[in-house]
Amino acid sequence: MAWLEYLLPLIFLAPLGAGTVVVLVLRNLHDARVRSPFDAHLLREPGQALRNRLDRAFARLFLNGALGPIAVLTPMVYGMGRMLFAPHQNWLEWMLYGLLTTVLALLFSFLLMRDYQHIRRIKLGLACELAVGQELERLIRPEAHPYFVFHDIPSDTFTIDHVALTPHGVFVIETRARTHPLSPSGEPQSTVAVESERLRFPGWSERQPLRKTRQAACWMQHWLARECGVDVPVRGVLVLPGWQIDNEHSPADLVVVSGEGLAKLLAEARLGQLSDTIHDRIARALERRGALLDNRRLERPSI
Repeated sequence: MAWLEYLLPLIFLAPLGAGTVVVLVLRNLHDARVRSPFDAHLLREPGQALRNRLDRAFARLFLNGALGPIAVLTPMVYGMGRMLFAPHQNWLEWMLYGLLTTVLALLFSFLLMRDYQHIRRIKLGLACELAVGQELERLIRPEAHPYFVFHDIPSDTFTIDHVALTPHGVFVIETRARTHPLSPSGEPQSTVAVESERLRFPGWSERQPLRKTRQAACWMQHWLARECGVDVPVRGVLVLPGWQIDNEHSPADLVVVSGEGLAKLLAEARLGQLSDTIHDRIARALERRGALLDNRRLERPSI
């Protein structure tokens, strides 16, 4: 029967299929999330959202790196089986197997390069968030000097990198990582000019970071008004670690800084005066809001 010539070579694919099953089972073997031994809640560190993205990116890299060779070998192994069972060799069919193998090799090579670039970008963003988080930790004092720092606070549609609560207001802090371009002489260009609606980097400009910082501050102000029943002074802060900031034409509704001396800047800023009752109410509301991110992670398994 002619159809057996195409069915019997599938036997040779059994080892590749077993390898695929093993790879899929092991893809979530690494899980960097850690639970508290006190209340079993997930512990959060600065840049936790980026840490989770990095874990998923490494999982994709593992899948593409492990499944790529299996997928590339599949047409060739099947074709070798066809050689054993087919009474006549069809060179057009063999050319099809070779073409399919080449396409799969190019596809997985592209996926691996994409994953590598994605991981590099996430690592750069994580490094910047860790640097900002370390700077913000200097705000923490005893209860008599109540400064609180919260990381990865979820809004309705996005995640806020950091929120600092002081006796004089709430600061919504967004971090953006950008690499320094090189001048024709090979020197890094690290000065960014801040305008009311955009950032002018050496060679390009961006509007999205300022827009997202304003959006985060606006959302936080409205959300705190609903949660606490009073208007809470909120200021957006955009941090560009490693850059020299030209604030000559910067807007008045938010602050753009490099990150150095950020704790001192926030401690000295005076947006208003929060009573002890309102201050504690804000802290409890932010703690509850931060816990929502843990619940979302539990409901959405890593890829």
